[in-house]
Amino acid sequence: MNTKAAEELPAVSVIMPVLNEERHLRTAVRHILEQDYAGPMEVVIALGPSSDRTAQIAAELTAEDPRVRTVENPTGRTPAGLNAAIRGSSHPIVVRVDGHGLLTPGYITTAVRLLGDMEAANVGGIMHAEGETEWENAVAAAMTSKIGVGNAAFHTGGLAGPADTVYLGVFRREVLEKLGGYNEEFVRAQDWELNYRIRQDGGLVWFTPQLRVTYRPRPTVRALAKQYKDYGRWRRVVTRYHRGSVNLRYLAPPAAFLGVTLGLLLGVAVHPAFLAVPGAYLLGILGGALSEGRGLSPKAKALLPVAFATMHLSWGFGFLTSPRSLARRVIGSRAQSSADVVAKAG
Repeated sequence: MNTKAAEELPAVSVIMPVLNEERHLRTAVRHILEQDYAGPMEVVIALGPSSDRTAQIAAELTAEDPRVRTVENPTGRTPAGLNAAIRGSSHPIVVRVDGHGLLTPGYITTAVRLLGDMEAANVGGIMHAEGETEWENAVAAAMTSKIGVGNAAFHTGGLAGPADTVYLGVFRREVLEKLGGYNEEFVRAQDWELNYRIRQDGGLVWFTPQLRVTYRPRPTVRALAKQYKDYGRWRRVVTRYHRGSVNLRYLAPPAAFLGVTLGLLLGVAVHPAFLAVPGAYLLGILGGALSEGRGLSPKAKALLPVAFATMHLSWGFGFLTSPRSLARRVIGSRAQSSADVVAKAG
């Protein structure tokens, strides 16, 4: 690209909230700095109170490249880190990347072009899960399967077009400032909640399979269960905070959890016939593992039903047990630090 064309490209701020990311942070930043984007770029890392070497690695990265700097995120919460990084950055395009997300080549160039071509407020693409262990490979297969996550295009792919939400996102700063940034009360589901507000404000959220971010799955069953329990818990808060935002896809995991749990209890206490429901679920995920496990090693394929069940049942449990007090807290407090993003714009 010639110099004049490069000068016409908008400057980009890449924001990264990180906490205990020593395993992936250096690689994630390298994938950003190696992008072919010809315009100005900065990387702002919001450092949570990590218990590993994340802060040390971040300090090394800032010493190695002047485009990288850090800001503090004392709470360690993702939305607070995102807002801190937004406040600490300055460019008109804001690219969200997580500490364990790896941008594919051409990601920023394509995203900036689509923001202009589609007149979008936010563009994003696919959360392309890839594992590094047998368990992570099983989880990756589950996370990119309709059996595992339903028909969410940002997990399973699809045609380009308007979407409810996208993975991570590339935003116009003016949109983030107008809407007050991320709602810091949403420990999880902050992306979906922000995109809902963008759409309610008349903005376009655009999905394209051209944009892919490599994602590293949780390394243990316990970590995956906590992740998906939190997903369900906070998606319930979204549905209570934004009335009318629920759809049938969100009700499938709670239905599965209730069916399996009640079937087991009634099958033991009342009559074995009730075991038909959990039995049908088991057959379903075993059949799903056969169809979705092609290309996996025998061990990863054997672990795939465990990944399916962990994701479905943890999400459903989190959704059903999400306390109303969480939604009341969110409704009662619009997160002062989010308002600070607007204050900075003024």
